[in-house]
Amino acid sequence: MAPNKRKIINDPVHGFITVSHPVIFSIIEHPYYQRLRRIQQMAMAQLVYPGAVHTRLLHSLGAYHLMGCAIAELRGKGVEITQEEETAVKAGILLHDIGHGPFSHALEEVLVEGVHHEQLSLQLMRKLNNDLNGQLDLAIRIFTNEYHKPFLHQLISGQLDVDRMDYLSRDSFFSGVSEGVIGYDRILKMLVVHNGELMVEEKGIYSVEKFLVARRQMYWQVYLHKTVLAAERMLVKILERVREIHSAQDKHLVTLTGLDFFLGDFDGHMNEAVLEKFCSIDDHDVMHAVKHWTRHPDKILSLLCNRFLQRRLYKARLQSEPFPDAALEKYRKEAMEKFGVSAKEVHYFCFTGEATNTLYKTKDESINILFRDGSVKDIAGIENALIDQNLSAQVKKFYICLLT
Repeated sequence: MAPNKRKIINDPVHGFITVSHPVIFSIIEHPYYQRLRRIQQMAMAQLVYPGAVHTRLLHSLGAYHLMGCAIAELRGKGVEITQEEETAVKAGILLHDIGHGPFSHALEEVLVEGVHHEQLSLQLMRKLNNDLNGQLDLAIRIFTNEYHKPFLHQLISGQLDVDRMDYLSRDSFFSGVSEGVIGYDRILKMLVVHNGELMVEEKGIYSVEKFLVARRQMYWQVYLHKTVLAAERMLVKILERVREIHSAQDKHLVTLTGLDFFLGDFDGHMNEAVLEKFCSIDDHDVMHAVKHWTRHPDKILSLLCNRFLQRRLYKARLQSEPFPDAALEKYRKEAMEKFGVSAKEVHYFCFTGEATNTLYKTKDESINILFRDGSVKDIAGIENALIDQNLSAQVKKFYICLLT
């Protein structure tokens, strides 16, 4: 590919995104990456916010763009970043979501059991690296935090990474939820590298706090909205039912897609052949399967599939305390009578669970603030900060889902 080839992509959130490096072109043109066009960024959120139908591909391009902005800012402050490092970190952020399956987090635990999407991303990056004759070696070292400049990894995966900056801005834009709007441009201007670590200048404290608060609000108002949660749980229950009644002789379950393998013969081992099967499935396969199973003889599966397609979802309720056993038992008995199911099957119609949202996980990594006098403090320990007391407190809510 000619080195001077250049493409401009029109993004509704960031404006024009420029792609000019041959390696980046090779990634974007690869089937593994193009598959992200067929996976929605916000899964079931479109059932509450109809505009939230943007894709993982669009998000990764936005994160790629913000990575370029971050690199330019850091270079302007005298941080040494070579051209090779820039290309590698851009490739890393472009591929950070490559391991997401259909409907992303909603089905992550049930479809490919025991395999996290970040593990899949790394496996796919290594496979893609082979296809590109080792051109992603440095990108993989940065992605796995094995490179001697940790700030490059922190830009891809950290408390204040460009991934989060893009998805909060993008998800807010497409859902219309203004609480998610963040001043990412201001945060990017405040980034600095100190002792090899990514930090924020003192004058950027309040922009970072706004970012953290916006993230929490987006979780409760959008990502963990009770109807979004109900839709995701219904889709999970559909796949659980398929797995429970699965039989090689049941021709009604066959979808003629890679889903058949993952709901039947998959044993948790990801080799190259299984990776190829994984990359063959997307949101469209799941929706095709749900439509197909509406005619299945199993009354539980067909009922759940029909309800899902018609948006007649579980009625969900969230509260701060666990639901009493007596109330849960009452709801279960009512569901058993109404739908004619056994005590063993009633969990498809009535169940409880927990939803948690942590604003700032101090155990994993921190957002360090660099003060003018050269001192460094974690944002959670700064006096007079806007949200210092509740910064790392986990908010837990208990939910109940009922089919009525």
